Amino acid sequence: MTDLICICGPTASGKTGLAVALAKKLDAEVVSCDSMQIYRGMNVGTAKPDAAEMDGVPHHLLDVADPGESWSVSRWVSAAAAAAEDVFARGRVPVVVGGTNLYIDSLLSGRGFAAAGDPALRAALAADYDRLGGEAFRESLSRVDPERAALLAPGDKKRLVRAMEVWRLTGKTITEHDAETRALPPRWDSLRVALDYADRADLYARIDARVDEMAERGLFEEARWLLSLDLPAGATALQAIGYKEAAACLRGECPRSEALELIRRASRRYAKRQLTWLRRDAGLRWIRWTGAPDVAAAADTVLGWWRA
Repeated sequence: MTDLICICGPTASGKTGLAVALAKKLDAEVVSCDSMQIYRGMNVGTAKPDAAEMDGVPHHLLDVADPGESWSVSRWVSAAAAAAEDVFARGRVPVVVGGTNLYIDSLLSGRGFAAAGDPALRAALAADYDRLGGEAFRESLSRVDPERAALLAPGDKKRLVRAMEVWRLTGKTITEHDAETRALPPRWDSLRVALDYADRADLYARIDARVDEMAERGLFEEARWLLSLDLPAGATALQAIGYKEAAACLRGECPRSEALELIRRASRRYAKRQLTWLRRDAGLRWIRWTGAPDVAAAADTVLGWWRA
């Protein structure tokens, strides 16, 4: 058997349900790998599992940061690795689950991280991003690191700036750095499972339905609360899909119906980028739902792989 199980996949593909089902069968614990679920108070818009969804299974790396904080990949990996080692120490199996694929890859690979960074250079590049706009800045990154640029959205200012910063500081791209560190032995032996839908239309319909449910459950109220905190305009929490568009609506920049459609569109595009990333990994085992997810059957399938 491998050390741990990892469940990944695009947004709204059923990762949490499968992870909890597996954890209950294995007496395991979940390590959340979601760059936004770390923030306290951001529950509805991040699809953070509530007590009923967790169903008594311990979850780690939820609600560990205030919305004004900015966590780097390296900081998250340090915290997640410590959580997983704690689970191991108690004789249990960690089930790593989430959709932030860069974080998952970095955690499982045991890789190091590129240059620590230069605050002055980062500030200058951030100013360039603001001046040029996301599309133009990403285009400039694509001229030196087309692979990473293709994986990042124009609105992902933080990671676009970081990718350019690494290039400027080291003369190597983040893509090159990652390729070099992939040769390192992995941190743990893992069974990696990816979820998807056989029909892309089913995934998009599920995403659209989730956005509508979030709106009903209080997404705009959470966005109003975030705005009341007077966070810096560039705060990571304010850039999250759902909150960004809802905040724009609350500022009077667009009607609620338009904000919801923008959230649906951004979420579908995010799912497409997540799948593009995952398809690069030849070691993944895929479960592709046809119709409604059969979580119980999928859990049995994964357990069969785990025990083989």
